[in-house]
Amino acid sequence: MSSSDIFIGETIGTAVLILLGGGVCAAATLKASKARNAGWLAIAFGWGFAVLTGAYISAPLSGAHLNPAVTLALAIKDDDYSNLATYWGGQLLGAMIGAVLVWAAYYGQFHAHLTDREIVGGPGAQATKRAGVKAVEAEEPAAGPVLGIFSTGPEIRQAAQNLATEIIGTLVLVLAILTQGLNDKGNGLGTLGALITALVVVSIGLSLGGPTGYAINPARDLGPRIVHALLPLPNKGGSDWSYAWIPVAGPLIGGAIAAGVYNVAFA
Repeated sequence: MSSSDIFIGETIGTAVLILLGGGVCAAATLKASKARNAGWLAIAFGWGFAVLTGAYISAPLSGAHLNPAVTLALAIKDDDYSNLATYWGGQLLGAMIGAVLVWAAYYGQFHAHLTDREIVGGPGAQATKRAGVKAVEAEEPAAGPVLGIFSTGPEIRQAAQNLATEIIGTLVLVLAILTQGLNDKGNGLGTLGALITALVVVSIGLSLGGPTGYAINPARDLGPRIVHALLPLPNKGGSDWSYAWIPVAGPLIGGAIAAGVYNVAFA
């Protein structure tokens, strides 16, 4: 694979991943969406299918890493870091493009949601079911009311636990990827591997996603968070930069640990 193929493949694949993954979050969150309140099950499967689609599209060009933690793990496993920056650059750019496409696809819903006083509070805000109490989204100054569509955040803000959760989730994901096809003479599982990876992502979302929203992918969180900070969204609130290091550092640590476990136990 040439550097240009890698960069283009990772950019396109990660853009599709974020478009569909962020899209299901928007569908379940925004007030004027037909799928509002679809729930965690829809989000978990939506992200799994997003991984599947992005992987199938990008595999012929780049091998479909779509995740800096996966790229780092493979570099450690093979002791080859020559394409690390190319993969990471394409993944971050693709994640930003995907986030912009989510905003474009839900443009009217974003505007309606962020100008609704029940959501953002302020003068003229109506009482919620708990009389006189504003929506939870309006009470968290660090994270604006639609930040969860773009990036992740913890239910309980405890840095050590949040970091550990991201490390554990990514460890499971990357170890599952690295061990694919070991019973097939080491040749991998081909296109079936993308389906298995997608199902692993669904499993992680359902089992380990509750504490932090399971970023398990630095580009998936950082790229859309940057876009959230830049987009001209009314009343968008903060981008929660004080938390942003955890969904970057946690997955990279988890990926590195997974590569170490693989080299010790399976290589």
